Amino acid sequence: MEVSGTQTPRPPALPSSTKYRLPPGLGGAAGIIAGYFALQLLAGFAFALVAMFAEMFDHPATGLEVAVGTTLARPGMQAWLAIVSLGAAAPLTLWLAHRQWGAWWSTGQPPGLGFVAPSRAWFFALAIATGLLLPWIGSLLTQWLAQGHPVTQDIQQIGARTPLASRLLLVLVVVGVGPVVEELLFRGVLLSALMRHCRAGLAVAFSSLAFALIHLPGLDYQWYAVPSLLLLAVLLAILRLGSKSIWPAVLAHGMNNLLAVAGWFIAIKATG
Repeated sequence: MEVSGTQTPRPPALPSSTKYRLPPGLGGAAGIIAGYFALQLLAGFAFALVAMFAEMFDHPATGLEVAVGTTLARPGMQAWLAIVSLGAAAPLTLWLAHRQWGAWWSTGQPPGLGFVAPSRAWFFALAIATGLLLPWIGSLLTQWLAQGHPVTQDIQQIGARTPLASRLLLVLVVVGVGPVVEELLFRGVLLSALMRHCRAGLAVAFSSLAFALIHLPGLDYQWYAVPSLLLLAVLLAILRLGSKSIWPAVLAHGMNNLLAVAGWFIAIKATG
């Protein structure tokens, strides 16, 4: 299959009993991304439902409406919803992706998914620098575009209302688990699928736009946060393609998230 003047590589040699699978396509990419976020909703809903019935069991006289309000108002409940949602959806999504495209898992160049060491070790240093600088640059850009309007994220609001122990666990999930699965989906599956149909520049642009728009609900649809998200996504894609590995992008993404939630602990120290 010809893609931008090059031929799609075949996956690494597999046992003869293993069925050859095509690399990610646009339908499969859209399906697994939609499935990932649907799994988060289902896991969060199931957890909230169990917590609500536990509240009604402990207080039999409590009505449904009161039980819902009491459950959601518990300290750290919103954080636990995020932890359970991501903690359930991420490993299942990784398993599904490996089951479907396992033959391409350890192929560095797209349409491979890039779960290999980078072509040069210094890409890790570049990833750390990107992860450290981008939150600062992105914040300046967003604040300039916001023109004085408040800029908030759901994850920031959740962290501010969460006890310290739950906050630490939430940080581990947001910094460690989230970047792996999101890089798989957007810089792995989707970018590879797009590069089968268009040049790398367009594939980076389309996958970055999808990444930015899908995060808008968590930013309360504040449009002025989109350019910062686009910048993050483009730089992560450059790391992915330049290193021929997903790991530098995962590292930069994790560093970016770590700095984004560092304010939780600064706030604790300032008010403690």
